[in-house]
Amino acid sequence: MNTGKKNKRKALKCTVCGKGFKFQSALKRHLMIHTGKKPFRCTQCNKCFNRSSHLKTHLMIHNGEKPYRCAQCDKHFNCSSHLKTHLMIHSGEKPYRCTQCEKGFSLSSHLKRHLMIHSGEKPHRCTQCDKCFNQSTILKRHLMIHSGEKPYRCTQCEKRFKRSSSLKRHLVIHSGEKSYRCTQCDKCFTQKVGLLRHNRSSHGDFPHKCSHCSKGFRDDRGLKRHKCRKLSSEDREKYTCWMCGEFCHNCCGILYHMYKHGMRKDTE
Repeated sequence: MNTGKKNKRKALKCTVCGKGFKFQSALKRHLMIHTGKKPFRCTQCNKCFNRSSHLKTHLMIHNGEKPYRCAQCDKHFNCSSHLKTHLMIHSGEKPYRCTQCEKGFSLSSHLKRHLMIHSGEKPHRCTQCDKCFNQSTILKRHLMIHSGEKPYRCTQCEKRFKRSSSLKRHLVIHSGEKSYRCTQCDKCFTQKVGLLRHNRSSHGDFPHKCSHCSKGFRDDRGLKRHKCRKLSSEDREKYTCWMCGEFCHNCCGILYHMYKHGMRKDTE
């Protein structure tokens, strides 16, 4: 009895795959999967979709709208599926496991992409240069090199970007947010590159540190010169060549120098 009712409810059948639907509108939407028809076009980047709801979600990328909020970390997302995926970070849930390396994934699609690493499969090919990729998203980014497409537009200065992440970094310039802080002088910067540039110019990139005073130098030569100035008069005399007056930085240096004169440095 119940089975008959269920079949009656899904009387509309897809002629391609046989899937049943209750409503004509649902069948019509489904048929677009087979036909590839995408009648809903984004006016900002010309991307097309087979459903108006998908276009509506996509438009949030351009206007920056993110109505779905994570209650645990207050991060916002433009669609519920992205929030659902994000929540697995907090729960640690990774139900999809790779049988080859035991790595776990939160989504089956992530596992599917990962498996291509093991198989070496790269099904997504660029028609312009024949370069192949294992993910459609990577191919999509690559295609922008050929097309010069920049779909992400800053509403404040009209500058355009290829990626949403690049637009996000750019927007910090307008907001004045300075989240990158120098640990040496507390100066703040809007971008990481600005902080790195500041460290090189103001504080210098000095990996060679003096073990006595912690002063840093760009190269080993600078550190050696510094150590010479720190030596006592007794040590300075010990590392100075008695034949030509050249100063060496350490015991090994003076011994090597004396060999060049053709003799050992005898004890005085």
